[in-house]
Amino acid sequence: MFAVDRGRRFRQCLPLPMKTSVSVSNDDVAKVFDEIADLLEIDDANPFRVRAYRNAARTIQSLGRSLQVFVDEGRDLKSFPGIGQDLAVKIEEMLRTGRVQALDALHRKLPASLEELLRIPGMGPKRVQAMYHQLGIKNLSQLERAARSGRLRELPGFGPKLQQQILGSITAGKSKEARWSRTESIGSAGKIVEFLRAVPGVAEVVPAGSYRRGKESIGDLDVLVTATDTALVMRRFADYEDVQRVVSSGSTRSTVILRSGLQVDVRAVDRESFGAALHYFTGSKSHNIQVRRLGQKRGLKINEYGVFKGKRRIAGKTEKQVFAAVGLPWVAPELREGGGEIEAARRRDLPHLIERKDLRGDLHTHSRASDGKATIKAMALAARDLGLQYIAVTDHSKHLAVARGLDEKRLMRQLEEIDRVNEAVSGITVFKGIEVDILEDGSLDLSDTVLARLDLVIGAVHSHFQLPRRKQTERILRAMDHGCFSILAHPGGRLIGRREGYDVDMERVIRQAADRGCFLELNGQPKRLDLTDVFCRMARDAGVLVCVNSDAHSTHELGNLDHGVVQARRGWLEKNDVLNSRTTGGVKRLLKTTMHCA
Repeated sequence: MFAVDRGRRFRQCLPLPMKTSVSVSNDDVAKVFDEIADLLEIDDANPFRVRAYRNAARTIQSLGRSLQVFVDEGRDLKSFPGIGQDLAVKIEEMLRTGRVQALDALHRKLPASLEELLRIPGMGPKRVQAMYHQLGIKNLSQLERAARSGRLRELPGFGPKLQQQILGSITAGKSKEARWSRTESIGSAGKIVEFLRAVPGVAEVVPAGSYRRGKESIGDLDVLVTATDTALVMRRFADYEDVQRVVSSGSTRSTVILRSGLQVDVRAVDRESFGAALHYFTGSKSHNIQVRRLGQKRGLKINEYGVFKGKRRIAGKTEKQVFAAVGLPWVAPELREGGGEIEAARRRDLPHLIERKDLRGDLHTHSRASDGKATIKAMALAARDLGLQYIAVTDHSKHLAVARGLDEKRLMRQLEEIDRVNEAVSGITVFKGIEVDILEDGSLDLSDTVLARLDLVIGAVHSHFQLPRRKQTERILRAMDHGCFSILAHPGGRLIGRREGYDVDMERVIRQAADRGCFLELNGQPKRLDLTDVFCRMARDAGVLVCVNSDAHSTHELGNLDHGVVQARRGWLEKNDVLNSRTTGGVKRLLKTTMHCA
């Protein structure tokens, strides 16, 4: 609810290579300038600087032609009202690179969650500034608590009426913008696809939209169908057992609400248009606009019905035809977010995305020694059945009492058990590890003497989530500097739909991992999926290996690797960017380089 467009926001921070040209619209530049103005105002910057960015944004939005065209023609941008030398340079920077360093700096300085507060009706930058600086409110949950407790009344202009308005907006946002996790949507989509494929005459059934792009959660589900009798498909779908309410039903499109509350739209399309429709209903708005613009430059019209030259359809049966019509290779659905994939495709520099078969092992699993459900042997056998060559048993350490974390003595006994399992079970290696708590001061929860006996140490934050950004960041950096530290677990600390991540400077964390030679986890647990796709790209560009782990607490949860791979693909990761794509010997050598405590 009131969510920041984090894709747009953090793409500004990506350390991407310099490009000679990226597709940036006037609206993109104006939005960046407005965002800079908002953040400067929250940061209590000079009002004249704030006003300059807002005026420039309005000027840019009012232009009848593209800024890129003006630059290509040699037009002096300073000739436009409100745009001086400094802003002209920033415009050219964004047109050239797709980013503005000034915005990067503000993102590093201020918590990302502040921009969520701006989405609440009646909350402008000045009010957000007052809440942030005087009450320390940084996110929606803190704001809601402050409004309910009456703390907001401590601020001038925050009377009872405004408090009720804020609470009403937050409540409405929660009910209006329900999201379904990847696992929830996979279950619904799989059953719907199976049901529709059984309808006579159906040839193709493919889920599209954000689901196909692999987003961590979805708001609704789009499904495309080709069939000889589309009216029959729609009638059958209206009778699907999980349908709670039929919103609309026609011969080519039906919208229903499932018992779970998820809205599903089923569209029947012609076979000759299927590829165009699949492309149209899969890509993000930004991606689709960029592809259409490429088509326009070639005198083509691209929509959900096909690729047209005048009134003649020249392509559209397959997605590959659509991309080829604008001179591009096929782009994987997970990349279609408008985050540089079009430019990479034009350069023939798209990543060869990692696949599930590339994973050789899983370096974050739990046994029943702490809060897992299976024995070490059972986990090893299940992993071997999935084709893995190795797993690491990484139960919790003693500080996490709620998970029956291991103290030094229990961990030492577990190491002996792992030795016995390795002797008894062939075809898979069990590494000795621990998910050790990172304490508030950055120290680790177990002694160096014990940690030195392990093959790897995964450090994790499980407490003190509300530390200020600087303290939280320093805490994690100190832990990563420890002599026995291999992998930072679920680095952002979020639980999707339940808890925002802690406030940490991830750019510094990634730099520390690069300097220290340790690794970052992409936790495949569906409520985590942490690293985010954006931070995966940042790690990749910094040369930091990412470890795609299941965080399995049962044999069944080893399947979380599938979710982790989808997230890795969204983060542009290739096989060589992923630590556990290495063989047993290869990963063992890399882990050994991180373990040099006394």
